[in-house]
Amino acid sequence: MDDDISPVNPLPPVVVILAVALFGIEIVLSLADRGILGGETGIGWRINAISDYGFSPRVWEYTIERGARDPDLWRRFLTYAFVHATFTHALFAAALLLALGKFVGETVHYAGVLALFVASSVAGAFVYGWVVTPNLTLVGAYPAIYGLIGAFTYLLWLRLGQAGKNQWMAFRLIGFLLFLQLLFGLLFGGSPTWIADVTGFVTGLILCPMVAPGGWPALLARLRQRG
Repeated sequence: MDDDISPVNPLPPVVVILAVALFGIEIVLSLADRGILGGETGIGWRINAISDYGFSPRVWEYTIERGARDPDLWRRFLTYAFVHATFTHALFAAALLLALGKFVGETVHYAGVLALFVASSVAGAFVYGWVVTPNLTLVGAYPAIYGLIGAFTYLLWLRLGQAGKNQWMAFRLIGFLLFLQLLFGLLFGGSPTWIADVTGFVTGLILCPMVAPGGWPALLARLRQRG
């Protein structure tokens, strides 16, 4: 037996980098909120970060409808994922990113994991800006995380099929999360950010077969075997 082999699979480097990036930003903003960094001016850093890097329907209007070429506007389709409203908001995002990224990264190449994160973030922002009317700013990595949940669902669906089990069980996680969002919406008031989250999930679910081992040919072969 090789003593150098770890019983625990290491986290994919790209997942670690993404988690460190978003949580590192949050640590800076949290320290600034308390006046530890930046002094009195640091208290406004989070508000400025949300204003400068967050995404809103107004951004969608200027970039998509009016064709504005300002890089500051276009980058917001992705940068909003690295700015969070509170420390807890970022903490849960980092924890989910590490957990889901580890599972997905055990099957999907690191470049595929990065593609899932970026595509789900951009797609979530795009649909959010297209559908939502009030100019409410979208921040946080949750659309990207829901994209990883979509990939997780696809990979679990395959594993359950290979084991001869009910594949619809793969959708229990997204069903539970959507139920929680509905419950919180009824209790504390709804937020249109769920639109970006669901879009991220669908994006991850659709994109995963392309970045998973074998890509579309492997998926089509599996479907033909079941046909």
